Amino acid sequence: MEERQRTRRPGGRGARVGAAVHQAVTDLVNERGYGKFTVGDVAARAGVADSSIYRRWGNLEALLADVVLTRLNARSPMPDTGSLAGDLRTYAAQVAREITGPDGLALLRLAVALSGNGEQGVQARDDLLAERARQLESMLDRARERGEHAPDALGVLDHVMAPMYIRVLFGLGPLTADYVDGLVDRLV
Repeated sequence: MEERQRTRRPGGRGARVGAAVHQAVTDLVNERGYGKFTVGDVAARAGVADSSIYRRWGNLEALLADVVLTRLNARSPMPDTGSLAGDLRTYAAQVAREITGPDGLALLRLAVALSGNGEQGVQARDDLLAERARQLESMLDRARERGEHAPDALGVLDHVMAPMYIRVLFGLGPLTADYVDGLVDRLV
């Protein structure tokens, strides 16, 4: 007799629990700051058992790292406008919306806090930067294939992404469309 395999549905209970837990973490970081809540607080806020969080993530640091990686990477699809300048403007505008949205500052603060807190935090930071670099390289490679001169991913991070992150983290002013486009214009 053939053994039946259990199939997972992407929108099933597991996805709902994951989304509720991620939102609970983001809300708690917004309200209390990093390091000022427990797995129990997250579980209560998300309406799940502590054991569900421990079973899925193992510990609070792993959960926090997963929240940062998932929430900051999932929101910015790579544009393909037909030109490097257009792609970079579109991508930078998406990132600006993402980091100035309701959860953006909390997620940035969480990423910064994690990066200074042990091996898992450093790994989360490295994974986030590696994923951003991978995303950017795909866009930059397309530009090179079209014959355009393209900077490296670190150049985009240094000249476009970092100034936006700093402005948001330190409250140095809004990320207006003109400001974001100016960052891209100076790079290309």
